[in-house]
Amino acid sequence: MSDDSLKPDTDEGIIEGRNAVTEALRAGRPIDKIYIAKGDVDKTLWNIALKAREAGVVVIETDRRKLDNMCKTAAHQGVIAKAAAREYCTPADILAVAKTRGEVPFVVACDGINDPQNMGAIIRSAECAGVHGVIITKRRSVGLTAAVGRASAGAVEHMAVARVASLPSTLNELKSNGLWIFGTSVTGRHKLWKTDMKGPICLVIGSEGGGMGRLVTKCCDFSVRVPVTGKVASLNASAAAAVTIYEIMRQRG
Repeated sequence: MSDDSLKPDTDEGIIEGRNAVTEALRAGRPIDKIYIAKGDVDKTLWNIALKAREAGVVVIETDRRKLDNMCKTAAHQGVIAKAAAREYCTPADILAVAKTRGEVPFVVACDGINDPQNMGAIIRSAECAGVHGVIITKRRSVGLTAAVGRASAGAVEHMAVARVASLPSTLNELKSNGLWIFGTSVTGRHKLWKTDMKGPICLVIGSEGGGMGRLVTKCCDFSVRVPVTGKVASLNASAAAAVTIYEIMRQRG
């Protein structure tokens, strides 16, 4: 349950303290993740973790110094929750959006996007281009925090976003529903401009540093690359996503 990528957060979605987190769970407030002091065997914290897992919330153990860095009030009492900016849907809900619109499904999946600015920019591009929904992962990914909402310029309010435990399993589920899986990679076999992407599609965007994970890569039917002619080898995740999303939009007319 440890998370070495935990960083200080100045997001207004932070909920601190045992009573506050407990009441947020009891009220059914959308929670992205809960961070609990590592090694603390306190019964109250154990109960919070139990209720969180029952609600499908990711629980991450971390040391108290990192909790102190996240804390705004200096009274976190060993637990901090990060509230989601809005509720998540399911992959099935995203496919239902496409069906309701009478359109061929167009889904974007993010594999390990940790930067709120990148995630918000991807959601913004997706919403502007008519994507039916975005899929993110529960772990190793930023959730729908207020920072992501700000970076999306409000697009998150209009975009169906599903959060899943296993992206490979979800991609296989989408395949069974007739979607083709296209992964973006700097070493992709197919040039973006020469690839037909007019059919039902899920476009996978890899993480800022490592790209797509091994198991996710295996799920892809095709790998595409954005051609570059400059001295820099590649675009960042959100820029590559925007270029690819709009090329798909262009092909669909």
